[in-house]
Amino acid sequence: MAINKSKVAIGFIVAGVLTVFFGTVLTFVGPIIIDDQVVKNTMIDPKNDLSYTMWKDVPVPFYMSVYFFNILNPKEVLKGEKPMVEQKGPYVYRKRIQKDNITFHANSTVSYREYRTYFFEPSMSSGNESDVVTIPNMLVLGASVMMEKVPLPLRFMMSATFKTFKEGPFLTKPVGELMWGYDSGLVDFLNKYLPGMLPTSGKFGLFADFNNSNTGLFTIHTGKDDIRKVHKVDSWNGLTELNYWRTPQCNMINGTAGQMWPPFMTRESTLPFYSPDACRSLELVYQRDGKMKGIPLYRYVAPKTLFANGTDYAPNEGFCPCRQSGLLNVSSCRHNSPVFISHPHFFNADPVLLDYVLGLNPTEDEHGLFIDIHPLTGVPLNVSIRLQLNLYMKRVSGITETGKISEVVMPMIWFEERGYIDGPILTNFHTNLVILPTVMEYMQYGFIALGLVTIVIAALVHHKVKTQRSEREGGTPSDGNPSTEKDPLLEEDAD
Repeated sequence: MAINKSKVAIGFIVAGVLTVFFGTVLTFVGPIIIDDQVVKNTMIDPKNDLSYTMWKDVPVPFYMSVYFFNILNPKEVLKGEKPMVEQKGPYVYRKRIQKDNITFHANSTVSYREYRTYFFEPSMSSGNESDVVTIPNMLVLGASVMMEKVPLPLRFMMSATFKTFKEGPFLTKPVGELMWGYDSGLVDFLNKYLPGMLPTSGKFGLFADFNNSNTGLFTIHTGKDDIRKVHKVDSWNGLTELNYWRTPQCNMINGTAGQMWPPFMTRESTLPFYSPDACRSLELVYQRDGKMKGIPLYRYVAPKTLFANGTDYAPNEGFCPCRQSGLLNVSSCRHNSPVFISHPHFFNADPVLLDYVLGLNPTEDEHGLFIDIHPLTGVPLNVSIRLQLNLYMKRVSGITETGKISEVVMPMIWFEERGYIDGPILTNFHTNLVILPTVMEYMQYGFIALGLVTIVIAALVHHKVKTQRSEREGGTPSDGNPSTEKDPLLEEDAD
């Protein structure tokens, strides 16, 4: 039986219209489907294997790189000259993070403690933990500033105590001991007769409280009741606000715990998080778009106001007493020790700080901190948090160990905590959150284009068939006599 081309063309026109309709519907329904999948996969739920494992065990490799400021002229510093330093490092440690004591609550929150352990990585380090460096002795110079206002006889007594235990103004020790602790007769004496004065009851080290420790009891939102609240801190150690600082705004616990953020971020979104180590909430701001192995990202950086003093940025008045901009006074949560946090090499700080110490050279690439976020999911793809620990030191009368030291905020170490998604996790992430949405987007426009092409071609075929039929019905043969031959097209239509 012959094919009816006209009816076939009409059939294709109908199919094209349906394809265009399906593609159009997909343009509206597709994003809804994707958003729904994002919501399901970003809320904290043990049923979501990938996202829950990422949150619970943080399988991404994290590293802490530590740099020491080795003092080259300690004797001259005691005479009042400017300190001259050289940077030594990095000394790299692999950081293992694991959440424990995980408890889900009926109000769509979950509590946990996060434990951290550090392992030295010689192959990634520029040196070994046996390397010897010279830094200020926090026990002596920090305590001296703390006792500046006490009666002179007490200062003499403290100076005599330092001499008894052979504690000088500077420490020259191996990196490993400075990091994780060293034996000190003075520490043992203070812990015995003045318990609670020092932050540690064992060996004294800059990171002694970090290794095999936890960051406190966090309670955060799971996102089950509202995905916009997922990962946001509900309380820390049972507190909904801090008591370290002078204003309610500065004592607020804002944002997340610093590992993930709510999905559906925009360039106007900020990146707030609470840091127990900094004793306050921090907030990063959008800088630029970027890509990591094909995955779109937003880069967030620290604004200049992050560590600005109260004079330059009024909302920071609550973090004072302040010194120059670029320094955060954390003495209120560090047993009143005169310790300040800053960006490494005083990056983004008052330039006058660079005049007091020789050997510093701040650059954004080496010393600025950033977090690269996948905006659709709020998952960090690449993280580099860089901070510097500084000691405020000066001459204190009655304590001869301070000599004639000039007033200075002295850099001791700076460290970078970094990590990025890679390997199977990155592949899985890229497949589910980049390739599949892209395929769906191309499919919807592909259906529309295919439908339109089908409609146009079918319409042209239908028009051509109709034109040929009209010509056959009204035409005559070339010799002028009525044709007795049968028209095959008319036979087709008859059939």
